[in-house]
Amino acid sequence: MVEEVLLKCAVVDDSSLQRLSIVKLIKDHPNLKLVAEYNNAIETKNGLLDVETDLIFLDIEMPILSGFELLDNLPNKPQIIFVTGKTKYAFKAFDYDAVDYIHKPVTKERFNNAVDKAVNLYKLKHQTAVPEDDDYIFVKSNLKNRKVFLSKLKYIQALGDYVKFVTEKDNFVVLATMKSFEKQLPSDRFLRTHKSYIVNLEKIERYNSKHVEIEKEKLPLSRHKKNNLVEALEAIQQEG
Repeated sequence: MVEEVLLKCAVVDDSSLQRLSIVKLIKDHPNLKLVAEYNNAIETKNGLLDVETDLIFLDIEMPILSGFELLDNLPNKPQIIFVTGKTKYAFKAFDYDAVDYIHKPVTKERFNNAVDKAVNLYKLKHQTAVPEDDDYIFVKSNLKNRKVFLSKLKYIQALGDYVKFVTEKDNFVVLATMKSFEKQLPSDRFLRTHKSYIVNLEKIERYNSKHVEIEKEKLPLSRHKKNNLVEALEAIQQEG
């Protein structure tokens, strides 16, 4: 199965009670993971240098630096959901490409609606990294996201800084790493049989100690990968 989206979150609010309420909502949400809490903008600015963050729940009115001033000072901005007691900043908030603007006190329903927007936006921006389901993945080719059905994918091959996709229909090359696709492809259906090859286990017709054969093509099999291949094929046979 392909992993669901999990956004790394930080909460920024000078009120400990408000932070606590947002933290609880984050911990109850399956698509969120809390990585940091901050009580002021300066602490946040320094903290974000060391903590990878996808989404910030950000208060606006804080001492020293406001939420807006914090964003003005961030070189790389995560997604932002403003959480504030004032409605007057709503228009300005969207000048900062905010995902949403939640008015305190925050209800669970309103919070979840805002998070849904953030998750959907993340998927749109990372479609090559987040397949919609385990039947196909999106691969960026010629500046477009191309759908590749896993049942039609025979193997992929490393070619320097590029990766070649070989499907039942055609072949194409993309600028990417093998490692990135090894993480995407379901491990019960695909196996890295060699440093330069990941193969569809269901397409293998025969193999020996040196090669796997897919439609009369002989692909190299690393010596230390043979046991993994045997185990994977046996598992497929048992499931069938």
